[in-house]
Amino acid sequence: MTERLDQPREIGYRVRLYYDPEAFGRFSERFARFLGTARFIVYMTVFVAVWLLWNLFAPVTFDPYPFIFLTLMLSLQASYAAPLILLAQNRQADRDRVQYEQDKTAAERNQAEIEYLTREIAALRMAIGEVATRDYIRSELQRLQEELGGEPARSCGAGSEDPR
Repeated sequence: MTERLDQPREIGYRVRLYYDPEAFGRFSERFARFLGTARFIVYMTVFVAVWLLWNLFAPVTFDPYPFIFLTLMLSLQASYAAPLILLAQNRQADRDRVQYEQDKTAAERNQAEIEYLTREIAALRMAIGEVATRDYIRSELQRLQEELGGEPARSCGAGSEDPR
């Protein structure tokens, strides 16, 4: 039977397994972190050694010399480990990307603040250059008083009552 495009599809029941992607991702990161430790190497070495010794020297063996079952188990472990490690690496790459974006935003904000403060400091330097200082005003007053023929103005130094 051909589906008609002018009518909606009938909804059928589908079996879907639900899993929490975040929990599965955290599990994959813990698993990948464990696989990268010396403890895992020691555990795996001890496991393989016990397996080999048992199947070589025990009176009852379950995996004779070519150790096909051991090979199958190690292949199965590797086939599960590789995708979990890749998932953990992808999650880390996503976190690194987000951290990079946050760092970039912070760096741009800091750069803008530095440029603003630089402009403000330049404006203050220019304003200070235009401000008449106390010594400049004092010297101008003394020059004017001398031009008018009066006594020189008293210096406002130490011991003066008014320090301005």
